[in-house]
Amino acid sequence: MLDPAQQGFLGRFRAKLELRRLKKLPRYQAFSTRLFGPELHGVDGRSFYHSFREIFVDRIYEFATDAAAPRIVDAGLNIGLSLLFFKHRYPDCQLTGFELDPNVVKAVQQNVESFQHCVIELVQNAVWTEETVLAFQSEIADAGHLSSEPDGSGVISVDACLLRPFLQQPVDFLKMDIEGSEVDVLLDCADDLPRVSNLFVEYHSFADQPQRLHELIAVLAAAGFRYQIQTQFASKNPFCELDL
Repeated sequence: MLDPAQQGFLGRFRAKLELRRLKKLPRYQAFSTRLFGPELHGVDGRSFYHSFREIFVDRIYEFATDAAAPRIVDAGLNIGLSLLFFKHRYPDCQLTGFELDPNVVKAVQQNVESFQHCVIELVQNAVWTEETVLAFQSEIADAGHLSSEPDGSGVISVDACLLRPFLQQPVDFLKMDIEGSEVDVLLDCADDLPRVSNLFVEYHSFADQPQRLHELIAVLAAAGFRYQIQTQFASKNPFCELDL
């Protein structure tokens, strides 16, 4: 019989093998795994692998709070790995999450059902600067984004809602990963940001569009935030290759 240390080592070894398997799956292929015990559903193995490392190894969403039931607003759930982290780290947290891609929403719903402790207010809308209908380019992974070409291949219509109503009460942690819409949404919520204690925002820059990082930093500074910038994807030769 294995002692606790051996069991722990064996568990980590099995987890490493499973992550390796998921990373090598064909892109955009639905899958399931028992990496966490209960069955977890995903839509793309490679993006799952990288998200797992960011969330559970690097712990990029870790924050300190004295609240017994911290309020967390998650704009851009993808399949819900962030929800599992938040519920594991803060079991009594109050979760509101946004995800608009129908293919991904199905996985979120399956995962919430599978992990019965993961109670969440799920909003199946895009967050935007007005309540409207928008064109959305579905990627069936983690990079779906609003589109300026409503008739393009893979483009669908999605409902959009304001984020502001969800920030009228104190928010302990606001996470935003909305693939290029973050600056517009944060500018629209500027007056409500002082109610947010901790804010994680993934800024997206595209080579064929104006850079707006200065606008993002300005709205954060005006709301009283200190900020730290970490680069995920960037050209190693920025004077020759403008990747972002």
